[in-house]
Amino acid sequence: MARALLRLERVSKTYAAGSVPVHALREVTLSLDEGDFVAVMGPSGSGKSTLLHLMGGLDAPTQGRVLWRGQDLAAMSAAERARWRSRHVGFVFQTFQLLAHLTARENVELPLLLQGVSPRERRRRAERLLAQVGLRDRALHGRKPTELSGGEQQRVALARALITEPELLLADEPTGNLDSETGRGILQLVQELNKREGLTVVLATHNPEAAQSASIVVKLRDGRLDPAPR
Repeated sequence: MARALLRLERVSKTYAAGSVPVHALREVTLSLDEGDFVAVMGPSGSGKSTLLHLMGGLDAPTQGRVLWRGQDLAAMSAAERARWRSRHVGFVFQTFQLLAHLTARENVELPLLLQGVSPRERRRRAERLLAQVGLRDRALHGRKPTELSGGEQQRVALARALITEPELLLADEPTGNLDSETGRGILQLVQELNKREGLTVVLATHNPEAAQSASIVVKLRDGRLDPAPR
């Protein structure tokens, strides 16, 4: 049997909120194979963002294990997890999280800058990706985020997530701040990347229409998968 790309084994996450513990996730077991497109559905507070943070090594479980190709992320040092994340995982968030003082192209280049890639190569790859996500007008590449529409900003954020050629894309409510038509365009782009390039995708959403883009849908309720899949 082939080893899963990413596997969560009985993962729980508890936060301390004063004297009252908050159980964000409760014994979640979930496997992702290469090329999967999984939508994680659930209302606000169900644990979707926590789940994505654990998958991407941004947080550690209170109990259980998160395995990347069989390797426990908890066994890595913080520096090793950061290097792993920079090479294998791309993140897209609802709020875009672009740096306001950088142009669209500079925002996309940023992960490569941190890796020490040459300016010429950074620019080449950023221009290619911006075109790939539908921003073919190079005039847009020199604009700051505040000069772009919400849909254009999310396309920039998607290009930035893909610039390091990750194996796993984690998208947390990526269409939540967009109108319906623009949101469908973003989801179509992600779906095409999944089908054409085999990119493994996890999409957190409360929107049933957005979840239809995925080939696998799981539901979170009060931190538990309902029902628990594979």
